[in-house]
Amino acid sequence: MRRHGSVTAVDEVSFEVRRGEFFSILGPSGAGKTSVLRMLAGFEDPDEGDLLIDGQSMLGVPPNRRPVNLVFQSYALFPHLTVFENVAFGLKMRRVPTPLIDEQVCQALTMVKLLGKEARLPAQLSGGEQQRVALARALVNKPAVVLLDEPLAALDQQLRQEMQVELKSIQEQAGLTCICVTHHQEEAMMMSDRIAVMHQGRMWQIGPPRELYERPCNLFVSRFLGVSNELPGRVGGLVGEHRLFQPVDDEQPPLLVGTASGEQAGRSATLSLRPEQLRMARERPSPSDQVLPGRIEKVLFAGSDTKYLVRIGHDRLWEARMASGADLASFAPGEPVFLHWSLSDGQLFFE
Repeated sequence: MRRHGSVTAVDEVSFEVRRGEFFSILGPSGAGKTSVLRMLAGFEDPDEGDLLIDGQSMLGVPPNRRPVNLVFQSYALFPHLTVFENVAFGLKMRRVPTPLIDEQVCQALTMVKLLGKEARLPAQLSGGEQQRVALARALVNKPAVVLLDEPLAALDQQLRQEMQVELKSIQEQAGLTCICVTHHQEEAMMMSDRIAVMHQGRMWQIGPPRELYERPCNLFVSRFLGVSNELPGRVGGLVGEHRLFQPVDDEQPPLLVGTASGEQAGRSATLSLRPEQLRMARERPSPSDQVLPGRIEKVLFAGSDTKYLVRIGHDRLWEARMASGADLASFAPGEPVFLHWSLSDGQLFFE
């Protein structure tokens, strides 16, 4: 637990990171992510609880004596030092012999594909190259844990996507244990072995990216990890192994949901569906699918995908996402359609 005055920034957080794992802490601004990172780095101490690295308590251990290295969002490179000197800085402070420094810096620069640029200053490098220098500086000390603070935030979108792949490759090649703090959902999903979604000082759900995306524990996690098409309503009676679900808007037809039979009838709930779970048709589809009528309001071409914003009832706008192709080109704004999905898709969240 960590408090800042009367505000509890980190509230009863407990998690374990496996050796060689890329673990991301994902959440909005003010969630408590940075406080967790600062405690791991040694810049702050928890007000309650303990923090173990390789089984050893880090309480009271100063940052320079912890087996961790922090890669800052701004890279924090020394502008007057060359690439080689920046990477070698920590080794020199530890009085490592010069021949060993040369060898270890060469190994680190080879890993991040910067060999041959040792004599350049940071200002002579691209943003992606500066990020790799900062990573090499962390790697050269062979830490037990590499801490990453929004490591790609300063890069443009294309370079950011390239560096996501490159950073993950370096982490796997070196067998690094990485803890990354980010508010960027796609970045966390791309690089992480597991993700902890954090909000209001607590970790709400921890698991592999696919598990969190497909089976979020609550509406906040569902919304934060992607688009959540939502329909509030009430759970009705049993129909075989399934339940009826009556949307709050009585103009909408009742639906079937694959919820457990033990749920109490009449309970308020929200049905959530991902855009890629929805399909569109001009004619009412098979009775085995769940169906809502709607009208296309906007068509947004996004390269490999096309997004369709469909008006459901009077005040609800759902997003359907489909692979761009000639067979979908005839769907146009203003056209009435049926949105449909499989009974196994979607999830109910209870109030």
